[in-house]
Amino acid sequence: MLLENKVAIITGAASQRGIGRATAACFAQHGARVVVLDLDPEAAQASALSCGEGHLGLATDVTDPLSIRRAVDQILAHYGRIDVLVNNAGITQPVKTLEIGLSDYNRILDVNLRGTLLMSQAVIPTMQQQQSGSIICLSSVSAQRGGGIFGGPHYSAAKAGVLGLTKAMAREFGPDQIRINALTPGLIQTDITGGLLQDERRHAIIDGIPLGRLGTASDVASAALFLASDLSGYLTGITLDVNGGMLIH
Repeated sequence: MLLENKVAIITGAASQRGIGRATAACFAQHGARVVVLDLDPEAAQASALSCGEGHLGLATDVTDPLSIRRAVDQILAHYGRIDVLVNNAGITQPVKTLEIGLSDYNRILDVNLRGTLLMSQAVIPTMQQQQSGSIICLSSVSAQRGGGIFGGPHYSAAKAGVLGLTKAMAREFGPDQIRINALTPGLIQTDITGGLLQDERRHAIIDGIPLGRLGTASDVASAALFLASDLSGYLTGITLDVNGGMLIH
């Protein structure tokens, strides 16, 4: 029970085959009280219920400070503490550079990068008071290799921004015993990618992965569990790749 008596927030965790939902289930199995945040209130509640009793699902827009504040206030009123935040909420768009409109750019950056900042800002004061906490920010292999899978250049830029933000926050809040780390998943089989992989392209991608398979949401959830738990107690500011060797530094 690596997260026994811990309260863990996971954003964007309502999608049935998504990384967030797999992470919520994994954390619950290890004793955490899980809070699922998602735009859809019914889906958020259903996701929390699927983890068992004692978990919470709340409608939250990670790009809206007021929506986030309401959610955090409810969580603190309900549980009295926040130990883990997984900044998982994200969206992508498979377009080329010259096809990116201003509204597309703002939408992708707002959810992926601004949402990560706003959610972190909302929980850090509580973690400072506790003198403990773990924040896990979901970036992407796209940020490291310059796209080339599904997301457009604005998605790569947003996820690269997440890496820089993670490192800067880790340096700033280390003295408060708040550990802040990033995950960079490779190509993971989720609801988002499921309909985009034709057999020919799927085989071509797998041929370039040393472990010989696409990743699963559970693969990422297990890595998030490691970073959330005391097993990674001396790690902060790191980027942990979860890509089967797709990108080896």
